[in-house]
Amino acid sequence: MALAGTALTGPAHANEYAPAMENFLESQIRSWAQSDVIVAAINAQNVATGGYDQSMIDQLDTQWRAEVGTDSTPTITPVLDNDAAGFLRGQVDQLDGVITEVFIMDAHGLNVAASGITSDYWQGDEAKFSKTYGVGADAYHLGDIELDESSGEYQGQISLTISDPATGQAIGAMTVGVNADALM
Repeated sequence: MALAGTALTGPAHANEYAPAMENFLESQIRSWAQSDVIVAAINAQNVATGGYDQSMIDQLDTQWRAEVGTDSTPTITPVLDNDAAGFLRGQVDQLDGVITEVFIMDAHGLNVAASGITSDYWQGDEAKFSKTYGVGADAYHLGDIELDESSGEYQGQISLTISDPATGQAIGAMTVGVNADALM
């Protein structure tokens, strides 16, 4: 089965990471990317959000952004406090320092579960979603290596489509932030 990939197109130094990022995807991420807990969480959220229009998505994204950094987080908390989020944090812990963040998205690109707070709720307008879920079941996308402002470290994002093993259909996507130094 051939994999659909997207080449890095950012800073000149980013291309040197593509082989390492692809290797990490195949050797580490794929083994747990379609675990039962992830597939079940995405499928459940797709049922709940299936009828959402863009206005509702924008409203939820605005709510999420307003909650970041506050004590009251009714939109964010369910994404961080579910079985899939616990599973994702376990993967971060297991790969001690290699993974900086990981989150999964539904068919709209809305966060389903995350290892930590993301800056926004809707990823559907970003390459991490459009170049994976938007392409199909076997797609992946390697993001540019960029400085993460919060950690002060360089990281790259590896994103891939999540498919339901029962149907083979794309149901959502996952993004894994990887510490660039750990890749080399």
